Order: sequence, then C-alpha cells, then structure tokens
Amino acid sequence: MDRLRDIAIFSHLSDTQLEKLKKISSVKKYRAKEILFYEGDEPVYLHVLLQGTLKVYKTNHKGQQIFLHQFYPGGLVAELAHFETIPYPATAEFMSDSEVLRIDYKALEKDFFKNPDISFEIIKSLIAKHKILIDVIQKEVILTAEAKVAKFLLENEELFKTLKNTQVASLLNLTPETLSRTLSKFKASGLIEVDDEQHLRIINRGKLQEML
Repeated sequence: MDRLRDIAIFSHLSDTQLEKLKKISSVKKYRAKEILFYEGDEPVYLHVLLQGTLKVYKTNHKGQQIFLHQFYPGGLVAELAHFETIPYPATAEFMSDSEVLRIDYKALEKDFFKNPDISFEIIKSLIAKHKILIDVIQKEVILTAEAKVAKFLLENEELFKTLKNTQVASLLNLTPETLSRTLSKFKASGLIEVDDEQHLRIINRGKLQEML
C-alpha cells in the first residue's frame, strides 16, 4: 500500500480507497529489452513505472526505430490511449530491469475517476505528454545533430555512464557514426572530456547551451 501512496496520482487517497485500488492492481517485473506493449496493441491496463527505465518509439516503413520519449519511475505510461479509446500509437521497450504497476483501467475509471484529486493529476500528466510531443517535434524538425547531442548532454549527462553510445544514438535518432563524430568534435573543442574508462564529463556547459 505504501508503494501506491508514493505515486503522485494516488497520494491523496484514503487507506480504504488504497485498499480498493490494491485489489485491481498488480506488480509485474520485466527484463531489459522486454516489450511492455507494441504499437497497435489494444490497451487493457493503466501502467505506472515503479522501477527502471522505459523507452517509447515508433517504427518507420524501413523498420527503423524513431525514439519518442524515455520514462522514469513514477509516471503514467501512454494513458492517452485509454482516454481516447485507441490502440497504442507507439511501442514501449524496457532499457533496464524494471517493475510496473498494472491497474485494470475499466475498474479504475468506474470507481476512482470521480475523485477530483485523481482527475487533476491525470490532467497534469496529459499536459506533460503534450510538452513531450512539442519537444519531439523541436528535436526532430528544428535541431541539428550537434544541437541534439548538446541537448542530451545537458539533460542526461549521467546516462553516458550507463548507456552504450549505440543506445544513446538510438535515443537521439542518429547513426552511431554521427554521434561518435559529434562527441569527438566536442572533445577537441574542449566542451567535454572522456577519461580512460570512457566516462564523459561536461567541461563547458555554456557553449553547449549556445548550440540550442
């Protein structure tokens, strides 16, 4: 029950309500690279990521992945598919071993959506998804490859310690070669440094910010 209370959307529920929510929920563990749902699947559960990382992507006509967003613990995943009664518009794949709270959406809608606190948190989540969409459009249509890498460095510097360059390139929708060339250019320009263990550290945050 404590894990349910730690989730923002359910934090204001009473013990009785949380106990009721617990009865329509379950926790499932996933391995890295397992799929939570595929593009086109019909939604059944409302998912909340409890632990790990999850990426969402679309696949183009050439079979290439187009990265859309990465989820961290605490957030609702693809709730819009439920609200619009549409199939999932993208595929969700785990990037690390993870845990997900699965809630029976129909039961949740019936018994909990009249609660104003839950409704407000859902609205906040939908607004956040709208901002994600704007960010994707900006990144893919406006930003150059160098600006994409600069933005990712500024926002996710720690991920370079845990992800391989091929994984980072996939998240940025760049080829590994383009990412490698860009990082080499940043290093030569004194914007970043890479130690003997290939750990990256930002040296000139201001110059990276200028690229945006």
